[in-house]
Amino acid sequence: MQRGIATFTLDYGTCPKWLFDRMVRLGREMTRVLIEEYGPDEFIKRIADPVWFQSLGTVLAFDWNASGLTTILTAALKEAIRGQEQHFGVFICGGKGKTSRKTPDEILAWGERLNLPPAHANNLVYNSRMSAKVDSSLIQDGFQIYHHSFFFSKNGTWAVVQQGMNTRHLTARRYHWYSENIDDLVCEPHSGIATQISQPQVLNLTAKTSTKTRNLSAELVSSGFKTLMSDIELLKKHSTDLSKMMRVSVGGRKVTLLQLSSNEFHHHPVEDENFWDSPYLKKILEKLANNKPQNYEALLATKGVGPKTIRALSLVSEVIYGARPSYEDPARYSFAHGGKDATPYPVDRPTYDATIETLRKVVIKSRINPSEKNQALKRLEPISN
Repeated sequence: MQRGIATFTLDYGTCPKWLFDRMVRLGREMTRVLIEEYGPDEFIKRIADPVWFQSLGTVLAFDWNASGLTTILTAALKEAIRGQEQHFGVFICGGKGKTSRKTPDEILAWGERLNLPPAHANNLVYNSRMSAKVDSSLIQDGFQIYHHSFFFSKNGTWAVVQQGMNTRHLTARRYHWYSENIDDLVCEPHSGIATQISQPQVLNLTAKTSTKTRNLSAELVSSGFKTLMSDIELLKKHSTDLSKMMRVSVGGRKVTLLQLSSNEFHHHPVEDENFWDSPYLKKILEKLANNKPQNYEALLATKGVGPKTIRALSLVSEVIYGARPSYEDPARYSFAHGGKDATPYPVDRPTYDATIETLRKVVIKSRINPSEKNQALKRLEPISN
């Protein structure tokens, strides 16, 4: 998986109209040149790159380390191509807050206008919804998704840029998806996750090391509601005493509770959970047990399944059956294409220079007034130094 590399803090307020209007004008020209030079599919690919997305926002005059770059850049690009989507071959759906919930309708509306096969349009909607579910349920990092945008080309290539907020730390985290890099929607599907802070313990069920947990979770709901609830009751009973190895009998089955080594951690997240007696959780688990989803993706796609359901199944899989998931934050610190002190890795000068040079060429070819063009080129100077 490619790790995210930009950092930003949580913004409040609105973008001034004069600035937004300028971003729209320059964004329209940047988009036009990029698509004329590289094609719509390449434009989508670049949007899915956290560095490129961040750099584009900076060139369009937004603060490089502000969460508002994500929401305003997306809105500016959406407005910039309005009425010219079919000419460009690129379509942008969704946005911030309530607008994000309109994404499926916008995709379907474009599907009708473009005469896309219903199965194709519905598949785009499915990928949009699943990306939101994965980042809100499978990566439990304390960030609440509040922005979701779906980019796709006339050829079917798509990208997702969505952002979550952590009101406790006043920071934002951005998640990038790119269709051509995805083999499995629930196993390391991201092209990058950009963040300012790394969390000490994140339940990351998208990690390859969480494969056993995902598979066992699907098996648990297929084993039947009574069996699943017996496991949960067992977990509730012993959740306050997890430091010992214990063998118990449940419904005639011998199971072994997880042994937690004291030199690894002094407690387990299960000790702090308070949702075990939730009627809603039981209702969803019963629904899953009756539906018997074929795999973990189908489990997650089930209506009503959210973070608590996923976490409950993960904890049962880990504590009772030993299928420990990853608790490592999938996002990483980094700077541009590397750091001058070789942290987290040495600067990749060819890639770095290519990014700057491409942006410079696009700005030069844009049809904007000389003053705005010079300002955009000047904004590239701090990036390249």
